[in-house]
Amino acid sequence: MAEFDLATLIALLVVFIILSQAIKIVREYERVVIFRLGRFSGMKGPGVFFIIPIIDRVILMDLRVFTIDVAKQVVITRDNVSVEVDAVIYYRVVDPSRAVIQVENYKLATSLLAQTTLRDVLGQIELDDLLSKRDELNKKLQEILDRHTDPWGIKVTAVTLRDVSLPESMRRAIAKQAESEREKRSRIILADGEFQASKTMTDAARLYEEVPAALKLRELQTLVDIAREKTLIVVTPSGDVGTGTMAGLTAALNREMTEREATRADEARKDASREAAAEAARFRR
Repeated sequence: MAEFDLATLIALLVVFIILSQAIKIVREYERVVIFRLGRFSGMKGPGVFFIIPIIDRVILMDLRVFTIDVAKQVVITRDNVSVEVDAVIYYRVVDPSRAVIQVENYKLATSLLAQTTLRDVLGQIELDDLLSKRDELNKKLQEILDRHTDPWGIKVTAVTLRDVSLPESMRRAIAKQAESEREKRSRIILADGEFQASKTMTDAARLYEEVPAALKLRELQTLVDIAREKTLIVVTPSGDVGTGTMAGLTAALNREMTEREATRADEARKDASREAAAEAARFRR
């Protein structure tokens, strides 16, 4: 009886070990590639499935997105400028069977391919394009890597150029170029302003030529502006302008001065009224 119980216990133990080896559970983001007697048998997962112990060999694959931090690569651009560029590659496994069968180590292979492609592509463009066309370069690198990794069951989802390091001398040259461009634009704007001013002055000169009295009136107006400073004495030479013209100019100048004085007086009365109203309001409070 004891021998029977021992044999039963051993049998149950063997069955338990076999079942523990036969029952497999994988997560939602995982798949299992099964090889039966060395030949590809299929894929399983996610969830619970059974295999034949000893006969079947399983390889667990992760379907989540992986990232590759590509170390800085020294690249010589098309215009013979040496720069250091690093990038980040995002990829995931879309066909676990090909990722196992077609390539020995898909992670290492994708990383080395990314480094080589980065140097090859950036070596065919100029520095200005490298600095200004990041989005186009990212898309081009992603398409090339995706085309090469597709037979491995790998999908490259994105490529991002993270940093472009320039030599110190090149940085100074770029800064000087930008400064020169800004100076050129400022000079063009200044020259355009001078041109517009010269056109306006030419039109004014034609008008003064047609009506000489307007020039004299402008002169008198300038003298009025100068005379506002009480400490100045203005001496003007006498001209050959006719008496009637001078009288008309003087009358026009007097009218303008009278109007200005009236405007100042009106503004003073309004200010006094506002101050009185404000004082009355404060008194009522």
